[in-house]
Amino acid sequence: MRPSKLSRLVLGNLVRELRTVLVSAGGVMLGVGCLIFFLALGAGLQGVVAEVFPISTREVEVVAPQVSLGSLLGEHRLDEAAVATLGALPGVAQAFPKMALRIPAVTLYNGLFFGKEIHMGLEMVAVGVPAALLGPDVKRPFEDPGPDGEARGAPIPAIANRRLLELYNKAFAPQRGLPRLTDSMVVGFTFPVVLGKSFVAGRTLAGAQESALMLVGFSDRATLAGVSLPLQTVRRLNARYGMDSETYSSVLLRARGAGDVNGIADQVKKLGFELDDSERNRALQIGEAVKLVAVALSLLAALITALAAVNIAQALYANVRERRREIGILRAVGATHGDVQALFLVEAAAIGLGGGLFGMVLSRAAAAGLDWLARTRLPDFPFKPQSFFEFQAWMVCTGLVVGVLAALAGAFLPARAAARLDPASALSGG
Repeated sequence: MRPSKLSRLVLGNLVRELRTVLVSAGGVMLGVGCLIFFLALGAGLQGVVAEVFPISTREVEVVAPQVSLGSLLGEHRLDEAAVATLGALPGVAQAFPKMALRIPAVTLYNGLFFGKEIHMGLEMVAVGVPAALLGPDVKRPFEDPGPDGEARGAPIPAIANRRLLELYNKAFAPQRGLPRLTDSMVVGFTFPVVLGKSFVAGRTLAGAQESALMLVGFSDRATLAGVSLPLQTVRRLNARYGMDSETYSSVLLRARGAGDVNGIADQVKKLGFELDDSERNRALQIGEAVKLVAVALSLLAALITALAAVNIAQALYANVRERRREIGILRAVGATHGDVQALFLVEAAAIGLGGGLFGMVLSRAAAAGLDWLARTRLPDFPFKPQSFFEFQAWMVCTGLVVGVLAALAGAFLPARAAARLDPASALSGG
């Protein structure tokens, strides 16, 4: 049977059996729509997780072992020699040492804060990092002003984590009636600090002094627990107050490629050091949980699609019984078993494709509706995305293929039954 004739027959049959076709396509539409919807939801939520916990596939954080005989004897220290050894490992492109500020410090602010008067005091946590780690995120010079600069009132440059600004804007500021801020507004803002003083411990070190910090940028590389300062500044302040200024808190190793990370991790452990992958593990765990939920919901959508296939099978079996005479005529005028079977399979494929297309539209409409409800009904919480869904081309293609395959699976046995009908029996009504 020529394709043009087959297509005319299929179109005529679909129009004639429009009610049955719509019912069958509706099941496919629901199943495919749910499948695409849940896949897009899973991808969107994983994007949110990646924003909250940004991790690099090329980096590992090295720390000294917390408790070991070697560490008690003075070994496995993250000093300059250790940094040089780690930086020379095969596969390592760069090594960035970090040093915690080991003295207490507090920030006190009394005055106008972008048009709003505030009175605030906070315990400050800081980590010294090299400027090369931050790259283009630094908008102003990120250098140690030195003792002479501090004496002249030069502020210490500081970098804050981007996530802190998000938390401030979405949680802290609304509750206290404070203005929302942008990166450009805050860069250059200076606030006073007292080095050597602690609110929590209720003590002040000998030689405690007032200084100032200036925000010079925001970076995902900055510590989330506080601010990042120039490494030389932290080293100098630790030494001034008699704290350890020789060993580093951690060393960030950047691999030449993602494929080198596992090898670097193994070599680091052989040297007696450990990896701080707590944030990476947290991100991976949340990501896996999101993926698991998305897979479970997708299986539910697959079940709905399977039920649609069963419904198509039942409808086509009934259709075969009703069209026995038509099938007999087709066979009598020269249609082969394959022609009859192809007729029913193409009809089913058209139902599956149509259901898949409408399912795609349904999923998009449902996602748009939920995003609208989230924008208008949910409060503006930190890291709230513009959309909870991320539709990708492969999802749409998968949905359409699943819809067609489900319809063909449901039509396979009825199509074989139609092809096996005896023409004489079908024409005689027997």
